[in-house]
Amino acid sequence: MKIQELIKENRPRERLQIYGPTTLTTAELLALILKSGTKKESILNLTNKLLLKYPLPELSRCSIQQLTKEHGIGKAKASELLAIFELSKRLQQTTKKNAILCAQDVATHYSPRFNNVQQEHVLALYLDTKNHLIKDEIITTGILNASLIHPREIFHGAIKHCANALIVIHNHPSGDPTPSAEDLEITKRLSKTGDTLGITFLDHVIIGKNSYWSWKEGNATT
Repeated sequence: MKIQELIKENRPRERLQIYGPTTLTTAELLALILKSGTKKESILNLTNKLLLKYPLPELSRCSIQQLTKEHGIGKAKASELLAIFELSKRLQQTTKKNAILCAQDVATHYSPRFNNVQQEHVLALYLDTKNHLIKDEIITTGILNASLIHPREIFHGAIKHCANALIVIHNHPSGDPTPSAEDLEITKRLSKTGDTLGITFLDHVIIGKNSYWSWKEGNATT
């Protein structure tokens, strides 16, 4: 089925505009970049097939010669993919050079990511011994609930990435970063788990519209 044949609210571009880019699958994100398929096959079918053959890390390392051998991927589309992956690499290199030393650093880097996002997102930042970012990962999307957010999901990533420390971020779509009782309860559980595992739980930062709240600093800051 072509994207134009989907109900409007189910189309990737419309869903991105309403709910944010994190709600889209990798195939849908690639489809938005590549825009069009062939006469016989939709762009979503093409990107899904591409990802079946090349998982995203492998796809990011493909040459233009490899990409143009794939059905529906000409030089123009291959060039677009190479460009977006190169930008991603440069962004990672830039981010890794900057140590995250305080909640303001977190807010500066991540507040733009939550602009116009209508759902709560929980992210974990995994850091090395110098507080350089190793990896950030989305833990969950939706209403933050202690029964749904278990420390094992967050600390699993820390162990997987051999992180020395971690920071948890989530947004309040209402714009008010003041923590709820649920937010504080989750934070206490994460802090205790970090102590048990020997992985430093540095902070829980809540991003609002024009301000943020930091568990470590204990207040909302504009």
